[in-house]
Amino acid sequence: MAWEFSTDPEFQRKLDWMREFVTSEIWPLETLLDELGWEGLTRAVAPLQEEVRRQELWAAHLDPQLGGQGYGQVKLGLMHEILGTSPVAPLVFGNAAPDSGNSEILALAGSPEQKERYLYPLLAGDLKSAFSMTEPDTAGSDPTLLRTRAIRDGDDWVINGHKWFSSNGSIADFLIVMAVTNPDAQPHQRASMFIVDAGTPGVTVLRDVPTMEHPWEGFAKYGNHAEILYEDVRVPAEALLGAEGAGFLIAQQRLGPGRIHHCMRWIGLARRAFDMLCERSLYREAHGSTLSGHQTIQNWIADSAAEMQAARLMTMHAAWKLDTEGSLAARQDIAMIKYYGARVLHDVIDRALQAHGALGYSTDLPLEAMYRFARAARIYDGPDEVHRASVARQILRGYEPPSGHVPSEHIPTRREAARVKFAELLDAITAND
Repeated sequence: MAWEFSTDPEFQRKLDWMREFVTSEIWPLETLLDELGWEGLTRAVAPLQEEVRRQELWAAHLDPQLGGQGYGQVKLGLMHEILGTSPVAPLVFGNAAPDSGNSEILALAGSPEQKERYLYPLLAGDLKSAFSMTEPDTAGSDPTLLRTRAIRDGDDWVINGHKWFSSNGSIADFLIVMAVTNPDAQPHQRASMFIVDAGTPGVTVLRDVPTMEHPWEGFAKYGNHAEILYEDVRVPAEALLGAEGAGFLIAQQRLGPGRIHHCMRWIGLARRAFDMLCERSLYREAHGSTLSGHQTIQNWIADSAAEMQAARLMTMHAAWKLDTEGSLAARQDIAMIKYYGARVLHDVIDRALQAHGALGYSTDLPLEAMYRFARAARIYDGPDEVHRASVARQILRGYEPPSGHVPSEHIPTRREAARVKFAELLDAITAND
């Protein structure tokens, strides 16, 4: 097994350009999001998106034949570490969720006609999409409980269900909807995916759900999470995405790389909070010295640096494993970074906010918004508890109970076995005595 920690010089230049571009051109837009609205934001980022295209960094998560760069997960991870510092940056680079994941689904499972109608306009930035799976009345941690149904009726499918947290659902041009098509099949073969145009009769966007991240009532804003009713929504048979019953399989192929991207974005965001923590410690005075002179702050800085480095290395290793061995081999590593990275993100932001006191709690700094954002990391893409259980199950497959339930490290038992193994040596020593 070869280990490599270097980045080739040509790609490093791209990363350096990205870092400067995101900081100088994209960060300032964060302060104007409410004033701009979705239409204004679209206009503001258009010239930035063109510059990204000129740099050949647009939609880099896709293969070259689809307009991407085919970089692989390691390079994408390094890119997302930079993009994660701003909620606007992924939009500018053509890989914002859920569009990035939906484009991967369409590339993987879409028919030529579906790609022509939805994928290519999505990649060009001409369409917006949403992924509609989560339901208010079923546990998101167990997607086999989905209640939304799609029933075949002649040449059509008829969809009925209630979804929410369909990110960007209120501004989407089309939705990818997960619905049960065969309730009698095996649990993970019951659901299928459908492409549903937003204007289809029976599709009703009830509201954008206020959250900790966006606690104010609003509608049709980028990043909002829609609650949607599907009432006798009739779509043609050609709206089926992939094979019937393959919904979960397609979703899993989408989620693995997506979790790596999320984790690297979290590391980038944690680093931004960390920089604020370090800066604060050098000028804020309390109890006879700057904060940097107090051991508690020193511990926070040291612990944050170590935890971010650990999360970064774990995530890059998972990305490397996905690139070299495939998604199945990387499954445990991806599950570990999901819950570990979420905790690191929260803890680093929490320390930075605490060091800033009232200023950190106010909206004069982005820390309070980061803190609200960080709480969701333990829920979406699967709750931490599910990932922990998955990791534990995979680890335990490599173990078996000891014979007779005597611990394998039981010293009296081991001592007797050692006496048998070294009997001649012990006899010789005894004879010499």
